[in-house]
Amino acid sequence: MHDIIHTIAHCLEHALEHNIKLLFFLFLTYLLMEYLEHKAGHKSNAIIKNSGNFGPLLGGILGAAPQCGFSAAASSLYAGKVITMGTLIAIYLSTSDEMLPIFLSEAVEIETIAKILGIKILLGVITGYIVDTVYKLVNNKDKEEMNIHAMCEHERCNCKDGIIRSAVKHTVKIFIFILIVSFAINLTVELVGEDTLESFLTKMPVLSVVVAAIIGLIPNCASSVVITRLYLEEMISFGAMMSGLLVGAGIGLAILFRTNKSKKENGIIVATLFGSGVIWGILIDIAGIII
Repeated sequence: MHDIIHTIAHCLEHALEHNIKLLFFLFLTYLLMEYLEHKAGHKSNAIIKNSGNFGPLLGGILGAAPQCGFSAAASSLYAGKVITMGTLIAIYLSTSDEMLPIFLSEAVEIETIAKILGIKILLGVITGYIVDTVYKLVNNKDKEEMNIHAMCEHERCNCKDGIIRSAVKHTVKIFIFILIVSFAINLTVELVGEDTLESFLTKMPVLSVVVAAIIGLIPNCASSVVITRLYLEEMISFGAMMSGLLVGAGIGLAILFRTNKSKKENGIIVATLFGSGVIWGILIDIAGIII
């Protein structure tokens, strides 16, 4: 019993020691993100709505911007038949969500972050155009217009909080979750053994890609925190990380199921998102791409 308590205390202490230095930097990062979201969010939405055949391209580019609510806004736009399924998929796949602040907090090189974002954008755009092409071949229904609710309403946030208060709330929420994730990883490593865990994940690369994609499907920013942490701890491959981050659309999927009435469409979108993440992740590992 004493050994278990000692192990838990050690893991908690290690998690606090490793992450406390991230707190202030996370706040600065989210302060910038909140500023961009408040100032540029509506402009991004307007560009997407009027993008036409360039939807997947613009969606892939704008989706990678540090705006945690953009995937939620895209879900609302799709539910209103304003953007295509391909554009929505491109936005989902390129969404950076919590990956960006965590990488910045861990002092990951800007060049590396830029390459990862570039890969997400590229794969998002390619997949988006493939989806639109296939969709046009099997479905020629005209778009139906409907009113789109405000992004903040769908995200269940209070835009009246202001930039600073929103940044503080987001920082505290993510920092607490990072602590929980770090503690869980440390405890798992202590109980299972680092060599055993690493051996399991590396000997079954396809399984790790699939598992990462399943985690990415969780409609919450927490999934990207878990996946990014596992990669930084060198417990999953680059392909597995990309699989999870590609699939991770933040709260976007939750908003999609709440706003889009067609369960069949929602199922197709989830299957497409998951399949794309797994396929791209496996191809990345097969190609031996490491950044």
